[in-house]
Amino acid sequence: MMLDTVERPKLRDVVAGRLKSYIVDANLKPGDRLPTEADLAKQFGVSRLSLREATKSLEFLGILESRPGRGLSVGRVDMDRVTEYLGFHPALQELSPRVLIDTRIVVEAGVLPHVARRMAADPALHERLDAINARLGRSRGLAEGIELDREFHHQLIAASGLTPFQAFGDLLATFFRRYGRHLDASAAVRGHRVIIDALKAGDVAAADREIRTHIEFYLTLPEAPE
Repeated sequence: MMLDTVERPKLRDVVAGRLKSYIVDANLKPGDRLPTEADLAKQFGVSRLSLREATKSLEFLGILESRPGRGLSVGRVDMDRVTEYLGFHPALQELSPRVLIDTRIVVEAGVLPHVARRMAADPALHERLDAINARLGRSRGLAEGIELDREFHHQLIAASGLTPFQAFGDLLATFFRRYGRHLDASAAVRGHRVIIDALKAGDVAAADREIRTHIEFYLTLPEAPE
């Protein structure tokens, strides 16, 4: 009986994991400096080349920053870069329409109570969404319409104040790439209007119904499951 080969983790990934653990265990915050490259390599028992490979991968995500004369410090994660990268990951590209649509509903319907509460205290949130929707209504061409539709949904999630949900929402850019060609700008504008006006009135249930109808429309498309 043959045994499966056990893959050995790359040294770069092991060191990157240790660096992340070091940051957490030392309770370091953005801007705090880490030990020198030589000290870290000695502490982890690896070469400076292996350490440098690990730090480069963490710099890409914004977890670490490296500046001449300052060395390594804790950075601020660049969520735009993370979500842009993950949005093109094959695992997301291969998701079934049902899973992708249901995920989008969970994210967007889930933030509505928070949006309504914040909108009641800050009317500017309604004005911002209304302005984007008006621009969508005046859009010329499919490409512009898709971008404005994406921006509307991005700002809807942002209006909740739940920052982590923005990252999840941006990952769903996959959704807009896959279904963008089916955009009916006029129908989208009408749906958006119902959603934001219901939220302004504090009627979360009405906004919830419309957001589900708005998104589940894509289940009627030929490539969607029955």
